[in-house]
Formats: sequence, structure tokens, C-alpha cells
Amino acid sequence: METLRYELADDGIATLTFDELGSPVNTMKLQWQHDLAEATDCLVRDKEKVRGVLLESAKSTFFAGAELKGVLKLKAEDAAGGFAQIEALKRSFRRIETLGRPVVALLNGAALGGGWEVALVAHARFALDDRKIQFGMPEVSLGLIPGATGITKTVRLLGLQAANPLLLEGRLFGPREALEMGLVDGLGDSIESLRAQALAWIADHPDATQPWDRKDYKMPGGTPSNPKIAAGLVVAPAMLAQKTRGLYPAAQAILEAMVEGAMVDYDTATRIESRKLAKTMVTQTTKNMVTAFFFDMNAVRSGKSRPRDVPKWKPSKIGVLGAGMMGAGIAHAAASRGIACVLKDVDADKARAGYEAVRKVTAPAVAKGRMTEVQRAHLLNLITPTGDAADLAGCDLIIEAVFEQRALKAAVTREAEPMLAPDGVFASNTSTLPISGLATASARPDKFVGLHFFSPVHKMKLVEIIRGAQTDDETVARAFDVVTALGKLPIVVNDSRGFFTSRVFGTFVMEGATMLAEGVPAPLIEHAALAAGMPVGPLAVLDETSLALSVHVLEQTRADLAAEGKPYEAGAGELLVERMVKELKRPGRAGGGGFYDYPSGSAKRLWPELRALFERPQAVPPSIDQLRQRLLYRQSIETARCLVEGVLTSSFEANIGSIFGIGFPAWTGGAMQFIVSEGRETFIANAAALAAQHGARFALSPDVVERIRQLP
Repeated sequence: METLRYELADDGIATLTFDELGSPVNTMKLQWQHDLAEATDCLVRDKEKVRGVLLESAKSTFFAGAELKGVLKLKAEDAAGGFAQIEALKRSFRRIETLGRPVVALLNGAALGGGWEVALVAHARFALDDRKIQFGMPEVSLGLIPGATGITKTVRLLGLQAANPLLLEGRLFGPREALEMGLVDGLGDSIESLRAQALAWIADHPDATQPWDRKDYKMPGGTPSNPKIAAGLVVAPAMLAQKTRGLYPAAQAILEAMVEGAMVDYDTATRIESRKLAKTMVTQTTKNMVTAFFFDMNAVRSGKSRPRDVPKWKPSKIGVLGAGMMGAGIAHAAASRGIACVLKDVDADKARAGYEAVRKVTAPAVAKGRMTEVQRAHLLNLITPTGDAADLAGCDLIIEAVFEQRALKAAVTREAEPMLAPDGVFASNTSTLPISGLATASARPDKFVGLHFFSPVHKMKLVEIIRGAQTDDETVARAFDVVTALGKLPIVVNDSRGFFTSRVFGTFVMEGATMLAEGVPAPLIEHAALAAGMPVGPLAVLDETSLALSVHVLEQTRADLAAEGKPYEAGAGELLVERMVKELKRPGRAGGGGFYDYPSGSAKRLWPELRALFERPQAVPPSIDQLRQRLLYRQSIETARCLVEGVLTSSFEANIGSIFGIGFPAWTGGAMQFIVSEGRETFIANAAALAAQHGARFALSPDVVERIRQLP
């Protein structure tokens, strides 16, 4: 067999060793399913000689899960065939676990998705005691459901409530947590140790069966008919709908399979699961999410955008200029990864305030048991707050994170850059100012790069690496390695005003402001954004990021272009924001209020004056769907322009950057995948219609049209 080996030893121990030829991991490819069915036939044939069964892997991991390339090719009419294939696989699973012989899985490495479902075939599981190993079923994050018995078995092993985070949230867990939950029966420090434990377990449990196959089985916590469970299930669909807004069919299918399956026998429950997987896996949302969160994510993490032929690099000491929220966040990110950090501000007191901010943000981790006080103390000891630039001496990397003001950034660059180690790198954490311009303050512009972190740093995964006109490959590669060392997701973009994320994010918030300028009611604008899947409405985002900052960026843009002899015509949204700040004195949340009021002791609310100031009766009021389309199309169009202009160099970075940098809805698979999912010609036609109605910002140039038609 091509993907596994079946061996029966003289002592009656049958071993199924998963070993897919030519692959670093084992997957549920079609050939493996055929091979498993054949191996199952062998087990049944040899049953009288078999005393126990071991499930092992010849790879460094146990099992990687389903093979996902085929999912992208599925059409609606393939659902029936998919159901039959899933049911055939489950028949093999069921024949093994009901053979009448004890079955034990030896988990020598990760078992994720379908791989964990393979492990659940066993009556017992023993795992290596390695905190780097992960188990679980993250299918929901790919728009899929654990349809190879994962839902049915997890609910029966843990109960509906305890199974919820593992299934609906796709939460992963390690060997020790698995042991605590009862999903693993023992840990060992070597494969030999696991095998010894497994053989002992087989000897002690010659008549092993799955818990749900025993006559005395009762579901942990009770079935849906239990009053306590029923009370929770009454509100569960509403809570899920509020969280997903109906945009993620996989989550809904998982909840249905959990509850419906808990009310029937095991075999019926697994058929329910199969039907829901077959229906879900052919949806466009699944294709979008598999594209983004598997293929595009792997492309980012594998370093496809990192310059080749540059040795890997990790700084031993970094400096951060500016101890505000962003600077403190970067220092925290470095220290949490064991990298020493000098946190500098204009004086020691301000630097110390940044240090205290790190202390504060780490407190919840200690309270929740995710970090010990000793670990926290070690992290804090790696951060040196200072007001003296001399303390930056010897830093391999210095990142300035001061206010978005060109003169200020130039001043701190000139002060700190001489402190770098001889081969050190200087980076600017800027969200809008072109890196090539900032690099004019550097003595070594080839070693000057942009590192755009997102706030709050401890929660936001993405970092945008900006290559300036003179930035060399070694510096870009080192920036990529630093971002990876900090546990973040790096995308590499070329220099331009606003780069990629800030530029596209600006189109989202300004489209919202433009709608308000057109007279569209503010509540309708905010609701349309949420209905599209954006995490926050554009007016709320403008408040949080500061309307005053948006006006500062507008003024800087006007000044920069004027210096180049170019006029700048502000859009209706920009002019409205400028009026909010300068005339109406509403600078945003930090300044006391903007589009929203923030009353003490109660939830924020839209500023009542918006209605009188901006709302106007319209002959044909726009629908939620029309506003939703404008918000999504505006961002996707700008992303496509970034690709054509060379700001972006790949669709995978466009998709990952848009999701993790600006909150573009995950169900779309990212800004470029959204274009693909709409249909290339449909998108082009819709953009033309939007341009005719709303203006040139929706118009596609011939180059953009051609690029869209070339998308895979």
C-alpha cells in the first residue's frame, strides 16, 4: 500500500503505520482512504490472530488531516459524491473500532483536523510529552466542519458544553491538556515509552470498546433534553448568529450537528455529520477560507516573499524609540520572545510609563494561569526603560515608534542610528509616511526599512514590512526574520503613500464618511459594515483611530503633494471628517467624542447631532446590501490597484494582509479572493456600475481589469 503499512506480529499485535510516500506528512488523500479500507479488510481477516491494534506514524507528526486541494475544485453537484466518500471512510473507522480488539494510537507529533479524528478511532491514546505538539480540530477556521466523526465523538466524550470551544472555536490543545480532559490516556518521553504503555493498556483491556458502545453509557453533562442543557441551547443559535452574522455556514453546521447528533444513536449522528460536511464543503465560503487560511497562510509563513540567499537572522538586542502604546507593545512582543529590549523615550519617566504598561498588559496572563510570576518577572527584566540614547549602544535593530511627524522621526533617527551595532538595521514604525522619504534622515538608507505594527500589538498578528527605494535585500530579509521571531505574520510591500494596509483601510473608513456626507443615516452605515463582516463600523473606527489623526494625515498629504507641485482634491468623506474636527470640535474618542458620544458608565452611542447635520431624505434610500457592496468593493478595488502598481507583489499577501491588517471579512478569503468569488467578469461589471453612480474611486483602469482577469 502507498500510504500505510499493515503488519501482524507473532504476539498478536497488529500495527497500522501511516507513511505516505513522497510526503513529509500523512494526509487523508483518496489513496489513503483506499489503503485504509484494504488494511481494515486485513484486520477483519486476521481477527482471530489479533490481540490488539496500534496506530502509528512513520513521520515526525502523527497525521496532518485532510488533503485540501480538491476542496477548491468542488461544485454544488459534487455534494452527493462527497457524502458517499465520507461515509465510506467512516465505515473503515467503525469496522476498526468495533473489531472487538483494543485499538491504541501512539501520538508522536501533531494530530490536527482529520488527523485528530484518526486518533479518535482508537480506544486509547498515548502522546509524547512535548508542549510544541498540538491536537485538535481547527476546521471551522477553514470554513469546514470536523466531519469524519470528530463532532459526534467529541460531544460523546466531553459533553455538549465542554465540546463547544473545541468544535465551534476550533481551539487547539497540547498533550498535557489532552490528558487533563481525558482525551489522552498517558504521556511519554519517547516512542518506545508510548509503545510500552500501549501494550500494557492492551493487556489490561482485552475487550475494549468505545464509551458510546457500552450499555451503561451516559453523555457527560446530559443530552439536549436535560433542562440545564436545553436552557443553554435556546439562546445558542442567537448567540452564534450575533457572532457570525450568518456569514459562516460551517459554524452553523457544527452547532446543528452537535445538538442533533446528541439526540440520536451514534451511527445516525455520524450520518448527520456527513450530510452537513458534504453540504458545507462545496460552498464558496469554504473555498475562500481554505484559500486564505491554508494556502495563502502557508505561503506567508514559508517565506515566499523573503529575499532568498540571505542567511537567517535573529537580533539579540533591539531598541524601541517612543514608549507610548505602540512602542510599549513592540517591547512586550520582543521580550515575550526572549529578546532584550531597550525602551527609550524623551525622559526616564515616560520610558518607565511604557514599561509599566507592559507590566499591566501581562497581568491577566498571570491571573488566568497562562504565565507564572517568575516568567512575567523574566519578561519584564528583558525590558530596559531609559531616557538616554547611549543605552541603545549595540542594538542589532532599532525601531522608531514616535508620532507620525516627519521632522520628529528624522530627529530621532539621527540621534539613535549611530548607536546601532555595525551591521544593524534601522526601522520606522509608520502607518502612512513613505519610507523612502524617511530614509533621507538615515546615514545608511540601504539599511532602513519600514515595520508597520498594528495596535494593540499584543493582539494583532500582522506586520507590514515596507521596502524603501534604497532598502537592500539583506535588510528586507532581516526584517522578515525579526517579524517571524516575534511570532507575527510578515507581508512585504513596496513603498508608497499609505503602503497597502493603511491605504486600503483609508478607503473603508472614508467610504463610510462619504456615505454620511451623502445623507445616509449613520446607523445604517454602521450596520451595513457589520452585515458585510467587518469587525467594526467605519464611523466607530474613525473615532477609535482619531478623526484628528485623519485630518493630520490629510494635511500632510496636501503639503507633500504641494511640495511636488501637485494639487490634492479631498473627497467628500475627508472634507466631512475635517469639518467634524475643525468646525464641530469632535476629534474622536480620545478627545471626548467624534461620531459617537462616550457617556461615563454606559455604552457609547452615535452622536445625536449627526442626524440633523448630515442626514437627508432620499427619493430611493440605499439598501443594506448596496452599502455593504460599496464597502467591500471599494477596498478590493484599491487592493487590485496596489497589485498593479507594484505596492503588492502577490495575491496571497493581499489576502492575508487585508484580513489580518484591516479586518477585511474572513468569509471572503481576503480582498483579492473576494474578487474571484464574485466572478471576475461580474466584479468588473459591478465596479463599472458603482463608478457610474458614485464616482471615479470605483473605476477600474484597463491594467486593473487585465490583472483581475488573470487571477487564478
